[in-house]
Amino acid sequence: MTEIINDIKVFKPNYRDAEKAHIPNMTAYKKIYDKSVKDPDGFWAEQAERLDWIKKWDTVSNNNFTEAKIKWFEGGKLNVSYNCLDRHIEAGFGNQTALIWEGNDPHTDKELSYSEMLSEVSKFANVLKSNGIKKGDRVCIYMQMIPELAIAMLACTRIGAVHSIVFGAFSPDALRNRINDSSCKVLITQDTGVRGTKQNIPMKSNADIALQNTPSIENVFVVKRTGEEISMQDKRDLWWDDCMDHANDICPPVEMDAEDPLFILYTSGSTGKPKGVLHTTGGYLVYASYTHEMVFDYQPGDIYWCTADIGWITGHSYIIYGPLANRATTLMFEGVPNYPDFGRFWEVVEKHKVNIFYTAPTALRALMREGNDFVVKHDRSSIKVLGTVGEPIKEPEWMWYHDIVGESRCPIVDTWWQTETGGILITPLPAATETKPGSATFPFFGVTPVILDPDGNELHGNPSEGLLALKTSWPGQMRSIYGDHDRFYETYFSMFKGYYFTGDGARRDKDGYYWITGRVDDVLNVSGHRLGTAEIEGAIGAHPNVAEAAVVGFPHDIKGQGVYAFVTLMAGVEAGENTLTEIKLKVREMIGPHASPDKIQFTP
Repeated sequence: MTEIINDIKVFKPNYRDAEKAHIPNMTAYKKIYDKSVKDPDGFWAEQAERLDWIKKWDTVSNNNFTEAKIKWFEGGKLNVSYNCLDRHIEAGFGNQTALIWEGNDPHTDKELSYSEMLSEVSKFANVLKSNGIKKGDRVCIYMQMIPELAIAMLACTRIGAVHSIVFGAFSPDALRNRINDSSCKVLITQDTGVRGTKQNIPMKSNADIALQNTPSIENVFVVKRTGEEISMQDKRDLWWDDCMDHANDICPPVEMDAEDPLFILYTSGSTGKPKGVLHTTGGYLVYASYTHEMVFDYQPGDIYWCTADIGWITGHSYIIYGPLANRATTLMFEGVPNYPDFGRFWEVVEKHKVNIFYTAPTALRALMREGNDFVVKHDRSSIKVLGTVGEPIKEPEWMWYHDIVGESRCPIVDTWWQTETGGILITPLPAATETKPGSATFPFFGVTPVILDPDGNELHGNPSEGLLALKTSWPGQMRSIYGDHDRFYETYFSMFKGYYFTGDGARRDKDGYYWITGRVDDVLNVSGHRLGTAEIEGAIGAHPNVAEAAVVGFPHDIKGQGVYAFVTLMAGVEAGENTLTEIKLKVREMIGPHASPDKIQFTP
């Protein structure tokens, strides 16, 4: 049911599972929210019981934003892979499907049960151990969306290795820099990749270029995805299948402290060097699993599909860790929304009877342009909740998503969060929240957003608009920038003392709804991917004919923001079509295709 108040549509919850929803109405939301902010330690101690602990924590939280010190569940001992796999099998659910893999080719798919996942994860954990990987070692993963990626992640967590996943479209230069920043001991990749019409993405050969200058790498494990011929360096490079054939499928999980590192994930900063966001074990898993269950109203038996790439935080938290900790069936998709046609998402929804669907506004804008026929020819009656992530969603695509994809019967959870936050911070809840197209609505439990003016004063009244910050910590919060805690403090805590500054602007309307207005620092949001202007400027400046470059964002119909580059060439150099192409290629080479400028303007 829709109301229009002050020209803004308000959608009352119209949720088919409302009667059994975890949070059935706003009264329940407010009651739990109040408790979560008045007694955060008591609240999060209660939520932490959702995991299996080898030893309970000594203190729930120990946080100080003025010193950039964040600790949750100190003294607690657990293992992530045990919580995502073993405990479900011990409870009698070993035959339940854990992972549905949908290949790029619509005729290729695969299912892995919880028992099968544990067997594969244990085998690869033993492979890593037999090649000298131990607790605390960093493991780089550079893959497309294939099941071995999920297996490799969980295998790292089983033995306490710290994974660093590099998005499969990143260039050799970007891969090399990320390997070297955290001194990874091994790299896991694949021969070549398939994605959409690309049938031969050069994964191993890209990795080989990166590995020319990565002194810490001792071994490379290569998954055979396509069977393409690739070069294999004797003794260093090992075939995944050969290693797995000889591996034992029993590997006891290593006891980890709640504050031991779980993974590093690089994200763009406002300076040129990407930041290695460090997440730890206990608090992250509590937060990822709790938000996954509440925000999507996950119920046992639901088929859950987040369309993100695991190379980004959304894939870490809401394809792997949150869903598997909750014993969900999670779908992993190798392909793209427009292959073999623009109906692929909805074909997959129909094929696998997907109940919860989570995607990015960029994808929706691209699909909306192609008309409704690609959507309506597929049965979407299984869907009960729709979600969006990565950037603010505008009203036209929100309405299209609601009316056409969701047949005006599915609540939309428009979620706001960041790589740094580990999980969702501001969001509607399916059965409880009246939604407004484009608003992330209200804070999740335990989350205390504030709007600050440029001097750091809190703006208390509604409506208000300014800079979005967080007043208190939550368990999923990042703990540091790998190897550079000073930069962590400088980036997030130095500007406004006692607050975590998100880098985003926001407004709160008269009803208290939060609307994210976009980045206020030198970071662009292109198709839901964060790109630092300094990083792109540096890549353009690496072209020998470029004297200087300045990069800004501009409104883009599909990507949300596009990359607009102002370029000054060296004296005496004339701008030609070749120069334009070469500059774009230089950016692709140094960062990846997703950072390539949409428009280049040459300045005198």
